[in-house]
Amino acid sequence: MNPLGQMNQAMEYLEKNLSGEIDFGQMSRIAGYSEYHFRRMFSYLAGMPLGEYIRCRKLALAGDLLQEGKKVIDCAMLFGYNSPDAFSKAFYTMYGISPSQVKQKGASLKAFPPMTFQLTIKGGNKMDYRIVHKGPFRIVGFKKRITLQFSGVNTQMDSLNEKLTPEIIMELKSLCNTEPMGILSVSANFEDHTVEGMELDQYVCAATTKEPPESYDSLEVKESDWAVFTSVGPFPGALQDTWARIYSEWLAASDYQLVNGPEMLWYGGTDFASPEFKTEIWVCVIKR
Repeated sequence: MNPLGQMNQAMEYLEKNLSGEIDFGQMSRIAGYSEYHFRRMFSYLAGMPLGEYIRCRKLALAGDLLQEGKKVIDCAMLFGYNSPDAFSKAFYTMYGISPSQVKQKGASLKAFPPMTFQLTIKGGNKMDYRIVHKGPFRIVGFKKRITLQFSGVNTQMDSLNEKLTPEIIMELKSLCNTEPMGILSVSANFEDHTVEGMELDQYVCAATTKEPPESYDSLEVKESDWAVFTSVGPFPGALQDTWARIYSEWLAASDYQLVNGPEMLWYGGTDFASPEFKTEIWVCVIKR
């Protein structure tokens, strides 16, 4: 099995269908992922959401056709725009000139070639992980609907963290009887993993098999295998770098793929700025 090879086959499928209907389910199956996780992995590997990449590739092809003499209205229809005006607006946003100006002498267009993926191995920069099988359990604590943020400290968590009084922390720790032990940060029910600003449920909580008090929010978690990654370094930079490596390196080369489920973070201390600050990322996985 060659996960990166399958990703490149999916990209070839995309190229063949840019001027037609793209079956994202088929594209994801070629890559060997669910559509949900294919979009997320693409976003990490490519550095942009899949939808943005497709838009740029369509406009790049349209630019080539315009230079060859194709009419604006024909390009708009070919690449799925509702009107020449909508196409012209998108084209101008990307290139800084209108489609009608493409044929003018000296007009130049920015290149946006098709992407292919390859794995770059960096010597001595290993990823620490382990696979843990867990039966069903629940997370118990406080929940808030927040928006996804890819970099920096998410201040939307502040009101949740403020609820963790010493008494609450003691009670949650007394409920905790399964890994990961201690107070956790858990993300679940994502609206869309790949687009910053999309909504998700965020918990500060503990993992338990006990019946929770009614005063807490809770989430049932099914039996699953979990990949557990260790990150060491100042928060949140080191943690976000580890997330990027999970998608761009580990998933691309391993025998596992992600399945829908909560994402759990365990923190090994309170000195978030320390170069020795330790975090664990827990994600649900299955064998390919």
